[in-house]
Amino acid sequence: MPIIITTKNSFFLISTFVAFLFLIDRVSKIWIIKRSQEVVSSEIFSSRFINLELIWNKGIAFGLFSLNDGLAYQLISLLIILIIFILIYFILKSNGFEKFGFILILGGAVGNLFDRIFYKAVPDFIDLHINNFHWFIFNIADIFITIGVICLILVEFFFKKKV
Repeated sequence: MPIIITTKNSFFLISTFVAFLFLIDRVSKIWIIKRSQEVVSSEIFSSRFINLELIWNKGIAFGLFSLNDGLAYQLISLLIILIIFILIYFILKSNGFEKFGFILILGGAVGNLFDRIFYKAVPDFIDLHINNFHWFIFNIADIFITIGVICLILVEFFFKKKV
């Protein structure tokens, strides 16, 4: 018997997947926050290429626009809420791999928005590095957002009809 995807169960599947992404992000952040409270320094794990070190990001992606101004922080948070509604619209209007990309971005955005609201900052903790070159510190939600953006770029390059 074939599985028929209707609008009703499609919404349920999308919501479940976004909730699953949110849960993965929450569990990772709760774990890292608890671990940081147990160790003396902010560095929780260190290896040749990756460190786990909790920092609190008050800006947006990669710490951009980190301001101590409460009004600016609230405006950025409102902008993120607006973007989340736009993402939901795009999810409803898209199909296939493109929809998957938007869902990943939504899952990550909701995870980081949750932290902005409840912690007034986003816990970032993954520090990739080679010798003394360190990439920006990020979290699991940022990974979802990045993979989603890569999916959308791939759709544009390989799956959209050329005009």
